[in-house]
Amino acid sequence: MYMTAPQLIQLPKLGDPTIGYISVVEQQKVVPFEVKRIFWTYYTPESIVRGRHAHHATEQVLIAAAGRILVTTELANGEIQLFRLEDPYVGLYVPPCAWHTLQYSHSAVQLVLASHPFDEADYIRDHQEFKQRWKAPS
Repeated sequence: MYMTAPQLIQLPKLGDPTIGYISVVEQQKVVPFEVKRIFWTYYTPESIVRGRHAHHATEQVLIAAAGRILVTTELANGEIQLFRLEDPYVGLYVPPCAWHTLQYSHSAVQLVLASHPFDEADYIRDHQEFKQRWKAPS
């Protein structure tokens, strides 16, 4: 069962400044789903806004492994949140019901943990369709 709203997740941060740090994600201990897909984005021009979609079923955790990523999420009820990811030990949980857009610093490397393999049919790329799909029943 997914959480219903986007939220920050603290990942383990092991080490110290003299030797460096490591963060580890063990299956379903920090991430609330089984990871079935891992991908990353990089060298995205700062002027480009990516994302612009929601999912029917896929849950994700977004991590700025390097650089800065601004993530805007929107729920069907109109609630909008802005998250600034810039620490590699903080992830953003994005449930299926959240429209999300992303803007990157040029040096940003985004790591994404996803609950499902890629399936184009899982994507909602039309904002009005997203609002209809996740609208609360009257």
